[in-house]
Amino acid sequence: VMDPEHGRGEHGRGDHGRAESRQESRAGYLQAEQRIPISKDIITSSSASAMWFIRDACGIVCAVITWMLVLYAEFVVVFVMLLPSKNLTYSLINGVVFNSLAFLALASHFRAMCTDPGAVPKGNATKEYIESLQLKPGQVVYKCPKCCSIKPDRAHHCSVCKRCIRKMDHHCPWVNNCVGENNQKYFVLFTMYIALISLHSLTMVVFHFLYCFEDDWTKCSSFSPPATVILLILLCFEALLFLIFTSVMFGTQVHSICTDETGIEQLKKEERRWAKKNKWMNMRAVFGHPFSILWFSPLATPEQGKAETYQYVV
Repeated sequence: VMDPEHGRGEHGRGDHGRAESRQESRAGYLQAEQRIPISKDIITSSSASAMWFIRDACGIVCAVITWMLVLYAEFVVVFVMLLPSKNLTYSLINGVVFNSLAFLALASHFRAMCTDPGAVPKGNATKEYIESLQLKPGQVVYKCPKCCSIKPDRAHHCSVCKRCIRKMDHHCPWVNNCVGENNQKYFVLFTMYIALISLHSLTMVVFHFLYCFEDDWTKCSSFSPPATVILLILLCFEALLFLIFTSVMFGTQVHSICTDETGIEQLKKEERRWAKKNKWMNMRAVFGHPFSILWFSPLATPEQGKAETYQYVV
């Protein structure tokens, strides 16, 4: 076992050796012929049906704020703009579209928050367990000194989750969870649907302002004119801010998926040690195979056709 932070290791022969301390970004690398593919059964965490929730005060507050902002937009869109409208067709179409997107956004947020992102089991790097792997001479596995777990390639330790996460991209306080191998689909959908409802609500605010300027302000809303203006301006700022933020995050995530390189790997400029696949295969590895409408559903879990956990370059 190799301790990536202190450089101590135990090889399959039982010999003990020492190495220089290296940063985590460099310590985990071995020569291709020395790498051992760790079985997915070894590194699979708790059951997929088990509830996953991070008890982090900052993350919980951010997640609650996220839901409150979506519900605020829902209130303004429905009660300030759509219900007072004289055009029934306009209200029905925009009401169905906005509420559908809002539901998908909140469902995506819930799945991203309550799905195990790919946590490696804690405390499995025991001497007895390592011996049970029956390592051959020259084969090495790595141990995380923080959570005492066998650390697969491309896994990183999260100080908030206090676990090693497979293919960890980053820890997002807005979903109160890490974005990793198992929940990246839901995070991508969350950013996409938030961007869409932000764009939709921003468009409706502009049209509502134009309508109210042409008509009597007392007739275009069930609220007083000052209250209507304040509510619409706040929604406009919220929609514009989140449209920019989530659009950038969505583009960054799609690029990360297509290049098969996580945010941490890009930040640390880690050397690629895994098999290179084309963009379509990388997308299917995250969203599932084959391509279908389920790619856009946060209620569908991408199980079938998912790529192997790790593909080593040999």
